[in-house]
Amino acid sequence: MTDPGSASDTDTDALTAELLALALEAARRAGALLRDGRPADLGVAATKSSPIDVVTEMDIAAEKLITGFLAENRPDDGFLGEEGASSAGSSGVRWVIDPLDGTVNYLYGLPTWAVSIAAERDGVTLVGVVEAPMRRETFRAVLGGGAYLNDRPVSCRPAPPLEQALVSTGFNYVTTVRTHQAAVAARLIPQLRDIRRGGSAAVDLCDVAAGRLDGYYERGLHPWDLAAGDLVAREAGALTGGRPGAPADGDLAVAATPGVFEPLQALLEEYGAWHD
Repeated sequence: MTDPGSASDTDTDALTAELLALALEAARRAGALLRDGRPADLGVAATKSSPIDVVTEMDIAAEKLITGFLAENRPDDGFLGEEGASSAGSSGVRWVIDPLDGTVNYLYGLPTWAVSIAAERDGVTLVGVVEAPMRRETFRAVLGGGAYLNDRPVSCRPAPPLEQALVSTGFNYVTTVRTHQAAVAARLIPQLRDIRRGGSAAVDLCDVAAGRLDGYYERGLHPWDLAAGDLVAREAGALTGGRPGAPADGDLAVAATPGVFEPLQALLEEYGAWHD
């Protein structure tokens, strides 16, 4: 007699393998487009939350490439993308896509930007891929399967004392919000080794996974900023969340090596990092 649980596990494994392969190929194609196709006169195509929160023609082109490729291979899946891709689908699988995380870096020719693709089934993230072409790095993770940089397993750093922790953050493009964020950072700096600001949430989360940072926090992120990198960080042994007892969301996202996570989260709560 066939064990129904085993059959279900086999089906899940097969689906996860398919989703990972598609995410890797979509991210590779989009990364190549962004790296090799960047116009010398690249300009702003639109703005979002403020005049300095920008979208370029390449963000839009990369999202179209990704959604077109995925829809061709899995036409019944849903989409949630930063540049407007939104459909419910009927398969229970939804792709959460940031075609260019770190747009301002990309606009200025800085290397810290990435393509971020995650696949969820029934609201649970199964697969995450973050492609950072200018660093020649592909981060990937599957739920319960660990995290990898290119083909090498990665894990977060052993926890230092908080005062020796290197932590990254990001700043919102709405002036009132970023002013408050700067005030929170100013209070945090004396409690830490130092603070970095990379400009890509997906890359920061993966750098926590790879042991390059002890922690990361940011307010104002969207699901497409978080989905892939959060899974990579967790599969590398990091803890992730939002305000105490809550998951990472738009109010607050925190990722850190165990031992740094709770004291960092507690300070962010004390300093009101989640509100003005």
